[in-house]
Amino acid sequence: MADTPEAIKKSVRTYLFVGGILFLGTIITVLVATVPMLDVGQHGFDKWDCILGLTIATTKAFLVAFIFMHLNHEKKAVYWLFGSGVCMVCSLAGLTALALGDPIFDNFFYSGH
Repeated sequence: MADTPEAIKKSVRTYLFVGGILFLGTIITVLVATVPMLDVGQHGFDKWDCILGLTIATTKAFLVAFIFMHLNHEKKAVYWLFGSGVCMVCSLAGLTALALGDPIFDNFFYSGH
């Protein structure tokens, strides 16, 4: 933590800089979602727009976690817990993608309506 006035000023500058980056990320997200010229991929919402939006959101989440929640000053155990949570989310997303790619059409699961 900051003990001297110089360290406090440096922390405030860091927080303001990261806050500005988060604000800029929000503006970019809104512009990509609303301005047709900035549409990525095909016209309308498609997988590339989703990937871009999630990339911006993930970057902003990491900035909040590491700077504002002070994860950059924690012990290794916190990194392992944080990393395992990220791995779990990625695993669940992968399993969902596999399930969508290979649906079950058995009479037990699918009634055929």
